[in-house]
Amino acid sequence: MPETAPQEHFLMKAARHAANLVLPARCPVSGDIVEKQGMLSSSVWSEMEFIAAPYCHHCGIPFEYAAQPGETCLACRERPPVYTSARAPLKYNDASSRLIMGFKHADKMFAVKTITPLLVKAGADFWGDVGLIIPVPLHRWRLISRRYNQAAVMAFDLAKAVNIPVLVDGLKRVRATPSQGHKKAGERRKNVKGAFALNPVYEGKLRDKRIVLVDDVLTTGATADECADVLLQAGAAAVHVLAVARAVKS
Repeated sequence: MPETAPQEHFLMKAARHAANLVLPARCPVSGDIVEKQGMLSSSVWSEMEFIAAPYCHHCGIPFEYAAQPGETCLACRERPPVYTSARAPLKYNDASSRLIMGFKHADKMFAVKTITPLLVKAGADFWGDVGLIIPVPLHRWRLISRRYNQAAVMAFDLAKAVNIPVLVDGLKRVRATPSQGHKKAGERRKNVKGAFALNPVYEGKLRDKRIVLVDDVLTTGATADECADVLLQAGAAAVHVLAVARAVKS
């Protein structure tokens, strides 16, 4: 058995590679055949709402009017986020939701090849001085039921793309929390209060580091703020949030 196991492992890898060569690339949202892995079909692409300047310098929410560089939105002026800044390439709508939910819950792991280039472009202002990438963690019970943390998958692939180290276990979710869906901003903050902690393995190793925190969706920013607070208390110099999509009031 010990002698045949490596051969079986090699054959399994070879079979997966052959399948990748034979099976056509498909859009992770519609399932339509596309030119190469990671591409969106033209119909899905047209449904995506991309975020571009001008946007709030702090939270990244798009402005509906011409704004000066460095300008912040009213919400950030009234209640500044804990994190340093946030960016997302997409508005959260039906199309981006289907992309994220398929990746998150339907085992469409190949969707990361669609997501990573979007994150690289959206985070262009960060890469010059960022020292670490860290994903928002799942609680262990949710991780067991879901089998993988989509934020960790994104963070790992993103780290390779921008050649920046990643700590996939830099943060720990120390308290299970109910879903944030349908909760108001204050309820979301209360829901995640104290839910995250620094992995003790990295105690003292984040000092003066500029960090990109990766998540799938940015809504009120409650989760991002709670994670950023932990990282800043651990000595991080800045925490930039990078999400696939963010909620934007219409």
